[in-house]
Amino acid sequence: MTFTSLMVQAQAQVSEQDVVTPFEEVLLVVMVFVIMFGLGAGLTPRDFRLALRRPWGLVIGWVTQFAIMPLLAYLLVVTFLFQLPREYALPVAIGALIMGSVPAGTTSNIFTYFSKGNLALSVIMTTNSTLWAILMTPLVLYFYLGLISPDGSAASQIPPRNIIVTLVILLIPVILGMLLRRLSANIGAVLELLGGFFGLFFIVFLLSTWVPRNWNLLASTPWQTYVVAIGLGFLGITIAYLLTRGLRLHPMNARTISLETGIQNGPLAIAIVLLNFSGDPTIGLVLIIPALYSLFIVLVSTGVTFWFRRANLAEEQKIPSLL
Repeated sequence: MTFTSLMVQAQAQVSEQDVVTPFEEVLLVVMVFVIMFGLGAGLTPRDFRLALRRPWGLVIGWVTQFAIMPLLAYLLVVTFLFQLPREYALPVAIGALIMGSVPAGTTSNIFTYFSKGNLALSVIMTTNSTLWAILMTPLVLYFYLGLISPDGSAASQIPPRNIIVTLVILLIPVILGMLLRRLSANIGAVLELLGGFFGLFFIVFLLSTWVPRNWNLLASTPWQTYVVAIGLGFLGITIAYLLTRGLRLHPMNARTISLETGIQNGPLAIAIVLLNFSGDPTIGLVLIIPALYSLFIVLVSTGVTFWFRRANLAEEQKIPSLL
């Protein structure tokens, strides 16, 4: 089968059916709200005091999150996706840049725990990047959309105002979760676990429903798209880890920052696409990278976690913490 016929098949698959059904759209958005609520429920004033006492982890995490990850997404898009026809490459590139511009996800907290990282730092970094995302996500996204589409066609599809409104709305459950945790630590702890569970259920949902129903679309998706989706998380983790070790951070904190950097908030990226591209015929193509990223980041993070546990734990007694 020629490349052109693959493109035609992919476009036809998007046109023939809803890549995301109306029920799935509602369910995905609800799951994002629950996940964000769980994120807020996991925070206490002590977390903020500890973070402000030793802020270097937050500073470095901010740089890796909002400087390195969007740049990495852009470089992957230019290197691989722009080899493909523009009518396919542009919407897929928009999804990739959204994925690279969103903040860290709660899944990073789970993998930080299993990799014996600094869980308190992980949770506060997730919250910090989520709060900063109100400003930084629309800024970096608008900047890079302008680079891939100088005529402004890409940026006009998702105005910064729409991204800001979406993120502000999604911060409401975070604030509510924090308030509830303050009123009742026990209920807050349960809701924190519930948010983490929904983060994992989100992946199971994609595997059990979205992937089988869109199998023909995924099978006809060019390999370059998979490279971008998988490479974004893997390279993000690797670059952040090498940077933090180069700065001589304690291995525990280096693991934490690398996982926080590479594990983006896939559910949030998908929610941004759904809320801004509803009814747009290209929504299926825009969703491909966020959906594939959300699937493969679990496998990538699992492999990285095993490596962290085997290779790095012995170093913790040798290198003093600078955070």
